[in-house]
Amino acid sequence: MTDAFTRRASLALMGAAALSAAAPAFADEWKPIKPVEMVIMAGQGGGADQLARLFQAIIQKQGLSRMPVLPVNKGGGSGAEALRYLKDREGNAHTIMATLNSYYTTPLRADIGVDIAEFTPIARMALDSFVLWVAADSDIHNLDDYVAAVKAAGGSFKMGGTGTGQEDSLVTAMLEKEFGIKLTYVPYKGGGDVATALIGGHVSSTVNNPSEQMGFYRAGKSRPIAVLTAERLTRFPDLPTFTELGHPLVYTMQRSFVGPKDMPAGAVAYYTEMFRQLSETEQWRKYTEEQALLADFLTGDALQAYFLEERDKHAEILRDMSSSS
Repeated sequence: MTDAFTRRASLALMGAAALSAAAPAFADEWKPIKPVEMVIMAGQGGGADQLARLFQAIIQKQGLSRMPVLPVNKGGGSGAEALRYLKDREGNAHTIMATLNSYYTTPLRADIGVDIAEFTPIARMALDSFVLWVAADSDIHNLDDYVAAVKAAGGSFKMGGTGTGQEDSLVTAMLEKEFGIKLTYVPYKGGGDVATALIGGHVSSTVNNPSEQMGFYRAGKSRPIAVLTAERLTRFPDLPTFTELGHPLVYTMQRSFVGPKDMPAGAVAYYTEMFRQLSETEQWRKYTEEQALLADFLTGDALQAYFLEERDKHAEILRDMSSSS
């Protein structure tokens, strides 16, 4: 990984002069003096990875950073690898991390020596949604069909998802509790693998984020059943929410960026402004519409308060899962 990063960093530095010339002026005097690592706490191909690489592409295209931003996947241990990596970079001004909800759950599930309250909040870009999916050739066409099929399978109905304890497994536990059903949870390395497993017939349902299934959905290979949002998604106007079907299940995933403990204030201001400008680009607006993301920019103390509140909520969800297992 180190050699690969070095080669990419060298190539990126060759284009740094051009980026520097294009980057807008920032209020703070701090500026990166070397490539910025964008750590992704998930494997390649899933929603977190796709989104982080989109951010990198927009930053580069729009010249929003004076130095290149280089994505680095560290998805081991449900994100524990990334969390530990960030912890070990206390005070570092050239490392940022793209987060998902395992930002809360992984430190809650295992003692990895990480307290997210110590990390530096930078920006929340959006909230992602979860949809219950089946294959398009399935006999399941609505939620009643789905619950009946799962019950008929007597515990053998397969739900594909990301690692145990990650978001997909939490949503699966919520479904089991709400409907009194039992699913066989099959974990994969990332959301992209999960989406492919559904189409390949290796599992019978998923709770993929829309962006992870969108390619198969457009190809007519997958079918959404219901979404876990408070209101219907603009991208799927005919897709009912669980709430309107009589089951108040709402769960979203934050797409945010944080820095290590004690990141210099100038660096925090630089990255916050960088992501604020990114949030106003036409490319980001178009992507959020197409992939059913709920754009919701939040920074500073308000973002940290949100993180800690969500950590408490996820601790309760995990306790419920533990008591019912």
